[in-house]
Amino acid sequence: MRTFSLLCVLLATQLLAGCESLQFPWLGKPPETEPAEAAAVPAAEEALQCPEPVEVVCAEPEVKVVERVIERHFEKVVEVPVAKDKLVLGTVETVSIEPGGLSLDSVIDTGSSTSALNARDLTPFERDGKEWVRFKLIPSDSAEGDAPVTIELPVKRYMRVARPGFESQRRPVVEMNLTIGDVTHMVEVNLTDRGNSDFLLLIGRNFLKDAAVVDVSRRNVQGAPKVPVGK
Repeated sequence: MRTFSLLCVLLATQLLAGCESLQFPWLGKPPETEPAEAAAVPAAEEALQCPEPVEVVCAEPEVKVVERVIERHFEKVVEVPVAKDKLVLGTVETVSIEPGGLSLDSVIDTGSSTSALNARDLTPFERDGKEWVRFKLIPSDSAEGDAPVTIELPVKRYMRVARPGFESQRRPVVEMNLTIGDVTHMVEVNLTDRGNSDFLLLIGRNFLKDAAVVDVSRRNVQGAPKVPVGK
């Protein structure tokens, strides 16, 4: 009974000290409890790691208008000096022809391969077993009553010329000395009778090649031809 009374007194004393200090030897050491502050720390950290969802509104992207400017380069015409050994010709030049001793206003035609002469009364004949041709030249600026100039030359060959809207022609080809400015070349000239024409002579590429350049914006650049002495 005495032992039971001591146990009751001890129990009452423990109850007065608080439940936290209550120990029962036969139940072993009670589990330790963490302070309230320590339990609150993880809750705060968890709150920081997992924030409340917030609605985010993205701003409209900025649109930049880029103006493309295309710069156009215009060709600039530059006068280039021509080599000293080349003639500069206009579309019309005065040409001296030999034989004949005539100076004719002539068309410069880079599209024609050979030069051509408008001859009247073309008459083929034979001399010393070779073909020759006789023809007359009547310059358009000759005075009325002037006698035409008659020329006889051997035929070097014949060529056939076809023009749109006309029948093809078989023309005799002769060689003549042509002088423009101070340049003289012996070239092939085909003969044809085109009747009245403003220009009796057409200068083709066989004279112009390696000898002249043509400025289509000009006329009579070379002036009067300078026929070599003795020609």
